[in-house]
Amino acid sequence: MNIPHIPVLYKETLGIFENIDSGYIIDCTLGYAGHSEGLLKQNSNVKLICNDQDNEALEFSKKRLEPFLNRVTFNKGNFETVLNSFKEYDIRGILADIGVSSLQLDKEDRGFGFDSESLDMRMNQEQSLDASAVVNTYSQSELERVFKECGEVKEYKKVASIIVNNRPFTSAKELSTFIAKNMHKGKLHPATLPFQGIRIEVNDELGVLQRLFDSIEEIKPKNCLVAIISFHSLEDRIVKNYFKKWSKNCICPSDVMRCTCGNDNALGKVITKKPIIPTNEEIKVNPRSRSSKLRVFKFD
Repeated sequence: MNIPHIPVLYKETLGIFENIDSGYIIDCTLGYAGHSEGLLKQNSNVKLICNDQDNEALEFSKKRLEPFLNRVTFNKGNFETVLNSFKEYDIRGILADIGVSSLQLDKEDRGFGFDSESLDMRMNQEQSLDASAVVNTYSQSELERVFKECGEVKEYKKVASIIVNNRPFTSAKELSTFIAKNMHKGKLHPATLPFQGIRIEVNDELGVLQRLFDSIEEIKPKNCLVAIISFHSLEDRIVKNYFKKWSKNCICPSDVMRCTCGNDNALGKVITKKPIIPTNEEIKVNPRSRSSKLRVFKFD
């Protein structure tokens, strides 16, 4: 097959799971199945649950993983729900690569790229909310929230104002060109962070990630490794805070004089004190990997 995607932190991710010799690993964000194929080759006694909400990704990956079909279960859905669907299984590993997939970025009709003639950005093409609705119907205050909280745009008020006063926009190309003409130019394309904010809003990416963690916390899978690859500070902060919470022995309120909780409430331990980041060699081969961070937690 012509494989159009290089999975980020590939060797590092496989290394995290290399000693799992039974049970199931859930790939919450299957994409082009790069990580999944590697895990199936490496962990010969392990079965995989391969999840994605994108029909194109599932169809491509079913063909790619044909040699392993007796060990693979495919599931269509958002990764926030996948744990609850398989909570009775012996889950020994959970992997979520929560960046936008190359499948979505490289398809012009999906509306993620600056030069796309579409204004879509839906990871799940069956949902109703898309980028056009956000850009062309949100109030100025709603757009300010999107750019501030989801895009971390410093001039969030200005971006929201110029969009509201010049809409409608019909394509990502038209919107990115307009932003570039009207905003300060720095190291990044001026539309990078506004586009991030719109995309996160369309797909509720931060809410979905938090709900994934809540579902993992509810199930507390025994002897299970959880590996999350994030691509920006908003995601990484959520990952770091949940792992920190799960590793705490004492859960007493901060104003309590003496511990009364038993001081034995840790669910496991953080494996990566600092996130694993790509090597310079990987970044040269795959520039999209440059902002990726891998954090790992192990449940007892």
